[in-house]
Amino acid sequence: MRNGFKGKPEAEKGPASPGEPSTGSVVAVARAVQLLGAFALGEAQLSLAELSRRCGLHKTTVLRIARTLAMHGYMVQREDGEWRLGPASGWLGARYQSAFDMQNVVEPMLRDLTRLTGESAAFYVREGDFRTCLVRVEGPHPLRHHARMGEALPLNRGSPGRVILAFSGEAGAVYETIRARGYHLSIGEREKGVATVSAPVFGLNWRLLGSVCISGPASRLSEEQLTAMAQDVMGSANQLSYSLAGAASTNTPSFISTWHP
Repeated sequence: MRNGFKGKPEAEKGPASPGEPSTGSVVAVARAVQLLGAFALGEAQLSLAELSRRCGLHKTTVLRIARTLAMHGYMVQREDGEWRLGPASGWLGARYQSAFDMQNVVEPMLRDLTRLTGESAAFYVREGDFRTCLVRVEGPHPLRHHARMGEALPLNRGSPGRVILAFSGEAGAVYETIRARGYHLSIGEREKGVATVSAPVFGLNWRLLGSVCISGPASRLSEEQLTAMAQDVMGSANQLSYSLAGAASTNTPSFISTWHP
């Protein structure tokens, strides 16, 4: 018995051919990665049967891999028997986010967005139940909104957090609307006198990474102006998504590059 399971994994049964290295461990890793990748954007949990169907693996194989991943915190089994991604998966994503080449990818995009809109631009990511600003480029106006980098801000107040929640699968009419149009604007929602408009950014396998936002004083940015600027914000967010996620695939969100004023 090893790791609490009886028997050998399917890929490890039988000896390798003479002179040929065993590929059992490689297959096991590939299947584990396949299992983690089975969760689509916005899906909180999946049943064992659905995981089996999506991965094309027998239920017993899926269960063995899921339990092994759970031992290391990458998956969690709920009380109803369904499975969800575990905290270790989140930390892996956070480490990936922190490894962005900010100078060469994110910051130049934000500078271009600031030049287009004349307002400050920022990139936010989710950290647990909060959002934090990883990169910010100040606008040219002397009167502008200042956000402290690294400060923990609420997800459910302000357009950057609302966008992150929407494309994380949050339920509710407001989030359905955000998902349908691909952006969100807010005026004075988190901080009085501050107006923002934000759009989602996706990374590897088109999984949500965070949101791009422009912000400024509400005295300068009306709802009509924010709506007009949404096209530039979405264009920049799409550009960054393609830079980080690569070519379009079946996992690419349908609204990417499809927004029209």
